[in-house]
Amino acid sequence: MLSPRVMIESSALAARVAELALEIRAAIPEDDIHFVGVLKGAVPFMADLIRAVPGGVTIDFIAVSSYGSGTSSSGEVRMLKDVDASLDGRHVIIVEDIVDTGLTLHYLQDLLRLRNPRSLRTACLLSKPSRRKVEVPVEFVGFTIDDHFVVGYGLDYDEQYRNLPYIGRLDG
Repeated sequence: MLSPRVMIESSALAARVAELALEIRAAIPEDDIHFVGVLKGAVPFMADLIRAVPGGVTIDFIAVSSYGSGTSSSGEVRMLKDVDASLDGRHVIIVEDIVDTGLTLHYLQDLLRLRNPRSLRTACLLSKPSRRKVEVPVEFVGFTIDDHFVVGYGLDYDEQYRNLPYIGRLDG
């Protein structure tokens, strides 16, 4: 197994996640924030994020798959698991590990907007704007990174590396 080169240390991740939690609470002072984590990659980020948000929150998960080969996506998105709770009238935050092409997030935002949330925002740990194929709103961004293949803190390569406590590069 390859050893990834550390790109973002665990201490920097923890500090930024704590800041994002406060930014989210400042934007939505009501206790009714419903976080929807995108499986599987967003799990560590979302767990740390919700623990750092003051006040009441609820959580749910959604799983989607983008068809494609290797590290690219065709843009066709397939629903694997839908949310369990109603989003009607709630403040909803989609929690993503990484936004690169924007295709999956665009699909999710359109889908969840149809569920009549009071507000719909997105928090992502990593953003790769150089890879965007479609512009999508992302209100809360942990880190903006260049176009590198990254793993750790939930992000994987062939289901490996998700357990690393840092973000690492596999592409040199």
